[in-house]
Amino acid sequence: MTLFATALALACGQTVWGGAAVAAAVLTGQLSVGWSNDAIDRDRDARGGRADKPIAVGAVGAGAVAVASGLALLACVPLSFASGMAAGWVHLMAVASAWAYNLGLKATPLSVAPYLVSFALLPTFVVLGLPDQRWPPWWLPLAAALLGAGAHFANVLPDLAVDARTGVRGLPQRLGATGARLSAAVLLVGGSAVAVLGPGGPVPTRVGILALVAVLALLMLRLGDRHAFRLAMAIAAINVALVIAAGTRLN
Repeated sequence: MTLFATALALACGQTVWGGAAVAAAVLTGQLSVGWSNDAIDRDRDARGGRADKPIAVGAVGAGAVAVASGLALLACVPLSFASGMAAGWVHLMAVASAWAYNLGLKATPLSVAPYLVSFALLPTFVVLGLPDQRWPPWWLPLAAALLGAGAHFANVLPDLAVDARTGVRGLPQRLGATGARLSAAVLLVGGSAVAVLGPGGPVPTRVGILALVAVLALLMLRLGDRHAFRLAMAIAAINVALVIAAGTRLN
């Protein structure tokens, strides 16, 4: 996320120092979200046998992670406002939305909402932080929101069994493997379409990109969950590239 936001800022014409401010704000916000998620879910991760979670395997204490998360959140506030007042508030809303996911929304049918909100607000923060402090065109936050929501549905595919054992009942888990896979494909294809068609460009290029994304999405629906997850990440990478490339049209 930090690399995405920084690349988008520079593509939009942000200065090097402005890009550094974006990177610092997003990095501290992401650290606060990631660390708080591990601290809050420590018992669930331990029950699920998550060897990739340091707290769950006893490599680090939950208290130390919680403190680190709080310090990162405190640092995120002034770093966000370094891009301007409006941009700062937008970024803090994005971080608050992600924290809401950690604090309970992840286990409800509204689990996708923070992804829609936070991903839509991230490019808005970047564009509002430009020297002229303008709002982004409609297609930029919409493409990012669809990308985030699609990634949410795709991310659960390899972990559905663990989620069932540990009681995670977000929207993708409630829809099941088939529903989550279909939702991820539709959302990621939709994000690609918005990112391609919104800013315009040569017709052959747009048709070619959309055809490639459509083929990958169809393969997602036919392969196993882990292969579907990898294909979804490939589509997400294409979406990220499209959004960053579209940023050059805002110069």
